[in-house]
Amino acid sequence: MMKKTKGSGLGGVVQSVLPSLIAIIVGLLFGFIILLISNPAQAVQGLKVILLGGINGGSKGIGQTLYYATPLILTGLSVGFAFKTGLFNIGASGQLITGAFAAIWTAVNCEWLPGPLHWIVPILAAVIVGGLWGAVPGFFKSLLGVNEVIACIMMNYIGMYGVNYLIKISNIYDKLKNQTVNVPATAALPFGGLDKVFYEKLGNLLRPSSVNVGFYIAVIAAVVIYVLLNKTTFGYELKACGYNREASRYAGINEKRSVLLSMVIAGMLSGAAGAVMYLARSDGLHIDVIEVLSPQGFNGIPVALLGLSNPIGIIFSGIFIAHIERGGYYLQKLNYMPEIIDIIIGAIIYFAAFSLIVKNVIAAVNRRREAKAAQGKGNER
Repeated sequence: MMKKTKGSGLGGVVQSVLPSLIAIIVGLLFGFIILLISNPAQAVQGLKVILLGGINGGSKGIGQTLYYATPLILTGLSVGFAFKTGLFNIGASGQLITGAFAAIWTAVNCEWLPGPLHWIVPILAAVIVGGLWGAVPGFFKSLLGVNEVIACIMMNYIGMYGVNYLIKISNIYDKLKNQTVNVPATAALPFGGLDKVFYEKLGNLLRPSSVNVGFYIAVIAAVVIYVLLNKTTFGYELKACGYNREASRYAGINEKRSVLLSMVIAGMLSGAAGAVMYLARSDGLHIDVIEVLSPQGFNGIPVALLGLSNPIGIIFSGIFIAHIERGGYYLQKLNYMPEIIDIIIGAIIYFAAFSLIVKNVIAAVNRRREAKAAQGKGNER
């Protein structure tokens, strides 16, 4: 009969989740201090609004939370997957925007695609282009030893300026609004039944939230990445290279191929995030031709940190970040400036960076405790 380890079961789960919970609690306390400084009379009510998040908007508000969480989950998976393989993919923003351009261009120029293919093919195009964009820093890292952070930052700006240029010279450019045109209605992601669950009733009218099959795609992607990392030989090789590249090479693992494929997969996830963002509705988001990097790419970093790079944990951390962002939207009704929620999220991000340190400290304490216990048993014998 197998003996249970101390890190297994409920105790192991608590030990894994505790660092993220500490980061969230400390971040919210910091936010509460900001609320007190800004408007003491409404501070408690303001904190309540933030904690309720999308629930403030009822069923439709919860749907909007899931809608905004969708790209965050995918970019969080992109960053978290790279973390698991020993890489820091800070290039999710560039991979997202190039994937988004590929999706919109394909949707507008391939109206002849029948039925669901009109939105499926643009997503596949975004995944491919995002993967290719991620392959560039992966190539430089694996073959030339260039730090992936530097390469990813450069690719972010090349992607942003390159997409701006391509939009202006293509038929998807709306000159009057300085942005991309609306995608055809048949290319917009279907609701997938979620409009029957998350909606707002106004008289006899039902106004559904914006959440759609993109959320299903994000959850399925998380499950696939979890299985890939934990249940396959390929995933084991990728993680082994992340832990110790020299030892992996000695064991016969092709570490250069692993680094390259890790960045390709991370780029594919970010490209998918761009597709589900900009294909959400035919009258929805557009790529504005401005010199600003996509914030959803960078927000994937705190999502990955809070989720401790665990694909399933990233689903919940992505929903949480979107939840408090929606809380910030409703916070304006109490006469708070909308930038306050950005400060609160920034504080949570800052403390989330220490969650890994907390986790490592807890693990070190447990190892010392177990070592002393084992030594004590040895002395008794």
